[in-house]
Amino acid sequence: MDRFKRVPIQEQEPQVRARNFKEVCLGYTEEEARIEAARCLNCKNPRCVGSCPVNIDIPDFIEKVKEGDMKEAARVIAKSSALPAVCGRVCPQESQCEGQCVVGIKGEAIAIGKLERFVADWSRVHGVELSEPAEKNGRKIAIVGSGPAGLACAGDLAKLGYEVTIFEALHEPGGVLVYGIPEFRLPKDTVVKHEIDNVKKLGVKIETNVIIGRTITIDELFENEHFDAIFIGSGAGLPKFMGISGENANGVFSANEYLTRSNLMKAFKEEYDTPIKVGKKVAVVGGGNVAMDAARTALRLGAEVHIVYRRGEDELPARVEEIHHAKEEGVIFDLLTNPVEILQDEKGWVRGMKCIKMKLGEPDASGRRSAAEVPGSEFIMNVDTVIMSLGTTPNPLISQTTQGLKIDKRKCIIAEEETGLTSREGVYAGGDAVTGAATVILAMGAGKKAAQAIHEYLIGK
Repeated sequence: MDRFKRVPIQEQEPQVRARNFKEVCLGYTEEEARIEAARCLNCKNPRCVGSCPVNIDIPDFIEKVKEGDMKEAARVIAKSSALPAVCGRVCPQESQCEGQCVVGIKGEAIAIGKLERFVADWSRVHGVELSEPAEKNGRKIAIVGSGPAGLACAGDLAKLGYEVTIFEALHEPGGVLVYGIPEFRLPKDTVVKHEIDNVKKLGVKIETNVIIGRTITIDELFENEHFDAIFIGSGAGLPKFMGISGENANGVFSANEYLTRSNLMKAFKEEYDTPIKVGKKVAVVGGGNVAMDAARTALRLGAEVHIVYRRGEDELPARVEEIHHAKEEGVIFDLLTNPVEILQDEKGWVRGMKCIKMKLGEPDASGRRSAAEVPGSEFIMNVDTVIMSLGTTPNPLISQTTQGLKIDKRKCIIAEEETGLTSREGVYAGGDAVTGAATVILAMGAGKKAAQAIHEYLIGK
């Protein structure tokens, strides 16, 4: 065994996976997982734990994998994380736990994320029961949103004996896990559903098709339903646009809408008649992880796909792994390119996109290089579908219908970083509703902090 080289993981071949929605990464076998786990130094002062937003005892669970005790490894992870199979797939480990791995100083960091995924999948396949309902204490907590922040908060509070009810606006629980992340990165019926079921087994109730601010307000949850505290984990689902001419044309989507139609309305299944325009040639504007997800989804639905990004490859904000996979599958990258107008035909459908070439300037105070237009470099990109992936902000509905709830200029709820406490007593918030669009694991970390703060608040009360 080479301690400084990680065990490679099997993936579908690019030309095969580009035409199906099956999971790209096939995961470790038990033998591979134990060999990879044996590379861990089991540090006395593990930097990886401190850089995990939910503080999983990483050396302990990896030691159990090395010993072949997968059931105990699953229990170690379950103490800290309600969604290990999700996090093992979609967390940016390279900038968190793996980014702090001591082995990574001289070689390749331990594949912590892939080992977490293996343990979670093993426990699911072998029916390991990790959810034991606690004795109820008579206090009621409402959670707004069933995404990663809400699920993490709900799970921790249920373990402390609270009666927890999650209110979800859509018809399926899971938030961004079910509507935003493609099937080929995060299988819904196996992985996501199973982990949501584990939270429900703790005694958490989930009510779907309830829009907080329309169906019922935060104030009414307190006054009429007699909840003792409320956590808002409603995410950031309001898409941003460029404000250029033609953005209202038929065939222009936000990445949010495109992925939601594909995921929740099953566009990836031939037997479903999903109302979505696939397009023959698709431009995805943006360079983040969501842009990669949208591009790779459109590719699998049969389109030629271009990523259009105003800066260079070094500035792409998406994970290196996602960029690598997109390139392997055939997504075309048009870098240093920016749209200035979307062209329409006489019926209002997209018939092309006018773009201009860009050049990079000096870095700004944050270290990011500015992008400036190159005069006279305009050209027409012949596309029939445009997907805008420029980020999202929270929907202002909750803040507009809740007395005393303060928001910032981005329309994000203002909440204390360590507790999630908002300007309204008894109301806590976390995840994308507070930070704007971020990662699954950061949302989970915020949900866990808020759960502890809610517990301390109600004990004091």
